[in-house]
Amino acid sequence: MSISKNQLIWIGFVVPVLLACVWEWAIGSGLVSGRLMPPPSVIFKTLQELAKSGELQLHCVATLARVGAGFALGALAGTLIGAIAGASPFIRHLIDPTLQALRAVPSIAWVPLFILWMGIFETSKVALIAVGVFFPVYLGVAGAIIAIDRKLIEVGRVFRLTRWAMIRRVMLPAVMPAWIIALRSGLGLGFMFVVAAEFMGASEGLGFLLVDGQQMGKPAQILGAILTFAILGKLTDALLVLLSRPLLAWQDTVRESL
Repeated sequence: MSISKNQLIWIGFVVPVLLACVWEWAIGSGLVSGRLMPPPSVIFKTLQELAKSGELQLHCVATLARVGAGFALGALAGTLIGAIAGASPFIRHLIDPTLQALRAVPSIAWVPLFILWMGIFETSKVALIAVGVFFPVYLGVAGAIIAIDRKLIEVGRVFRLTRWAMIRRVMLPAVMPAWIIALRSGLGLGFMFVVAAEFMGASEGLGFLLVDGQQMGKPAQILGAILTFAILGKLTDALLVLLSRPLLAWQDTVRESL
């Protein structure tokens, strides 16, 4: 039985809707206490109140602006340095050990250093997000270039392709799928790092909502902020996939619509 693309989209709602219904039923029937784990109805009501007051929109815009700026910087740096490291064995052996060591540093460990260097304003927050985005993009691009099939390069040489033609017609198509996946991974880490970034004295943003909910004892607000993070993350990832489809239209593969 074939399934249309529209049906595939709606299938994605089955799991979260089912979990929400089970959650609501478990609390409503008294099997689980709703004091620290409010039911979805309470969470949605809290989000509705925040939306009516305009707070939710303000926090969403602030978070998206920080993630967007950090993603742009981190993706650009990761792509350029990854391309250089992938193309040059000397550069790769020179910088890769240091970058791999820095990649293991937890995001929260950068917070005091960035505050010391750049203060608690937007610069330090965007820089922290850019660090989170940089590493998966760097790894994806460098690894994709290293993994290019030698036979493809040899075929390009047989056809006497110029260096630019080799890059455009052979290397870029070979690297593009891995680069898109790396960008998606970097975007996901950008949303993770923005939480740590918004712990740095932010007065707006979804991370601020989390902290405010914890300090004021509002579990519904905390869960609402987490849910909003999940929705924004999924929407931005879907937008990235949509924008990247023309770049991968040449592929002749069996794949599901993402």
